[in-house]
Amino acid sequence: MEGQVAQCRELMKACDLDALLLRTRANFAWFTGGRDNHIEIERETGVADIVVLRDKVLVVTAEIEARRIAEEELRDLPVELVSTSWTEGVEPTLSKLLGDLRVGTDAAFPGALFVGDKLIKLRRCLTEEQIGQYRALCLDAAQVIEDVAKHVQPGQSEFSIAAQLMSGVASRGCTPHVVLVATDERVFHYRHPIPTAKALEKYAMLVLCARRNGLVANVTRFVHFGKLPDELKANREKCAYIDVQMFAATRPGTKVSDVFNTAIRAYGEVGYPDDWRLLHQGGPTGFASREYLATPDTHDEIRLHEAYAWNPAIRGIKSEDTLLVEEQGNTFLTHTGDWPYIAVNHGGNQVLRPDILVR
Repeated sequence: MEGQVAQCRELMKACDLDALLLRTRANFAWFTGGRDNHIEIERETGVADIVVLRDKVLVVTAEIEARRIAEEELRDLPVELVSTSWTEGVEPTLSKLLGDLRVGTDAAFPGALFVGDKLIKLRRCLTEEQIGQYRALCLDAAQVIEDVAKHVQPGQSEFSIAAQLMSGVASRGCTPHVVLVATDERVFHYRHPIPTAKALEKYAMLVLCARRNGLVANVTRFVHFGKLPDELKANREKCAYIDVQMFAATRPGTKVSDVFNTAIRAYGEVGYPDDWRLLHQGGPTGFASREYLATPDTHDEIRLHEAYAWNPAIRGIKSEDTLLVEEQGNTFLTHTGDWPYIAVNHGGNQVLRPDILVR
């Protein structure tokens, strides 16, 4: 946590602030080394707020949460816990603590300067500890989705497949963040298909984003029963080609917009020049499924130890994995080695991308 405290105080200095108020689940996890302050899965903010001052760090929470937060989330951390009445809530206490101070925040707070975008930039460069946590998480998420894809059966509903994905990651200590399932014609019609009661016939797309230690793994896999149609057979290779171009372009010093423009050119090369408009292409990941969505106007410079999740898609197929930018090259953290792959040549090297599992 020492490094995060120092980074926050540098940010305070740069923005002429007296205090920094961290309220989101993502920043709580980043600041504390992967601890958790949530109760409701779907809320962006948690039930314990961090207040970084120039000489100390406070954590403010209601009395009904205080014991668990202290014993399970703040153990061994150099912070002071401030407990408030649940009937009053934390807002009055925060107002008293912060008084007339110049405050920056990552969520709503009266009179505070929003610095959420600056915090995102700080947390995008992962520490050695975070990278270790991320490798383990991504492998777990990939193993779960691939295991489900290997065992689904025709006649099974999308709801049932989604339940298996959620159960699988929960059993490994993860929280399901995004679970999408489409079967048959829905794969071709919708790029973000929430699960329905529709039964699987021949073709299924499984999408999973799983959270643990505040980090989010992102992975998509496809399974088909019987021989692949010619169009799908061709499109899976075209999509893999686009993905590899983006993967190779994601290197330190390159701008995110350069990767995006590389994708646009690749879409044109494979005969789908406008399909990039039908789905966002992904962006940096880590403490969110996407820290932001890349566009042709996103000119952030890519740095070492950042993570990205690109997701090019053309008719009937998508490619999505979580990659880490490392010194000697990029690594797909959601690669298990226990799946059929398409080998795509790039610069004399072969890059493996997930194929459709044919059963």
